[in-house]
Amino acid sequence: MEFLRERKVHFETYGCTFNYADTGKLMDIALSQGCKVVPADEADTVVINTCTVVAQTERAMIRAVQDYSDRDVVVTGCMPVVQAELLRSVRPDIRIILPEEIYRHSERIGHSVEGGVGVVQMGTGCLGSCSYCITRFARGELHSNPVADIVSETERLISEGVHEIQLTGQDVSAYGYDNGENLGTLLKAMAEVEGEFEIRAGMMNPKTVLPYLDEIIDGFLSDKIFKFIHIPVQSGSDRVLSDMGRGYTSADFERIVTEFRKKVPDIRVSTDLIVGFPTESEEDFKETLEMVKRVCPTKVNITRFSVRENTPAAEYKDMPDWIKKERSRALTIAVHDIYNRNNESLIGRIIPVSVTEKKKAGTVIARDRSYNNIVVMGDHSIGESFDAEITGHRTHYLIGEKI
Repeated sequence: MEFLRERKVHFETYGCTFNYADTGKLMDIALSQGCKVVPADEADTVVINTCTVVAQTERAMIRAVQDYSDRDVVVTGCMPVVQAELLRSVRPDIRIILPEEIYRHSERIGHSVEGGVGVVQMGTGCLGSCSYCITRFARGELHSNPVADIVSETERLISEGVHEIQLTGQDVSAYGYDNGENLGTLLKAMAEVEGEFEIRAGMMNPKTVLPYLDEIIDGFLSDKIFKFIHIPVQSGSDRVLSDMGRGYTSADFERIVTEFRKKVPDIRVSTDLIVGFPTESEEDFKETLEMVKRVCPTKVNITRFSVRENTPAAEYKDMPDWIKKERSRALTIAVHDIYNRNNESLIGRIIPVSVTEKKKAGTVIARDRSYNNIVVMGDHSIGESFDAEITGHRTHYLIGEKI
């Protein structure tokens, strides 16, 4: 950390929302030590916050390091924890800042990012034992931040003009397993903060949702919580889920979704799927496809399995890429059909939205209560709320007009 003094620094961040919050804190530390944040072409030092969740991402990180061969490079994030030697083999003089060093030097557990959005970290680590995951080795055991600290950070961000709070962690629904709390009570406490804002809960593991399902659903009933859940199921086959070490069944996942939909009107369901896990047969894949068609999630992140070194799944024989691609295409076709049907059912509806981002000139990005991504024509202000009519869609987003 001492190295980041009186330097012109460019920051690059990859991966999850958690990483972006870490970068924000590291940027504050650098500024307090006399550094100046500049574009890449003006920097003498580049800080890269890395992700290594899949092999493709790892390769992108290596390219990013190599792109700055004429500058001092500092890396943080997951890679230096689990792949420090790989980084040094590419760049022997590379400097490493471990995430724990950032936390030791920063009193904050969150940061504001562009567009009136603030990120609050519920803690670090997880309780998972997923056989394919390298991130759990990078982030370690679960450590939940106290409710009072999270509420205080939320208050600070709201006072700075933030309109959306993103609650993030490696597994948000694991919150409190180590301190006697749970996600439901945390959401209720955050929702009691005064101000005009909404909270988006981050990724939740079905395994840690199940024991507190009723309490977590109750936490989502507040008007200040987006009606949006991100619950990765990863496979529709119980046999594959067992080999993955996920700790739940496909039926467990479907029960969670059913209960949320029963008690939380207009809940939007996002999930993740891994195709081509080494033990996934054609029949296993069909079970995944049928599960998706039953559940009809409104967003699906599809990842082709890739081997991560030193994980239990690395002991399996990987399957050919052409099978992974074929299954990925079939799944993509199925989920796009679901997207289109869901989107078309919303056309003509008038719904309250809030502006969260400005991207292309003449348009803004707004979110409704279900966290749908809506492109609205016009030059509206961040945080502005109004009723919008849904007039169309482009598969991955809706199009609306202010009423």
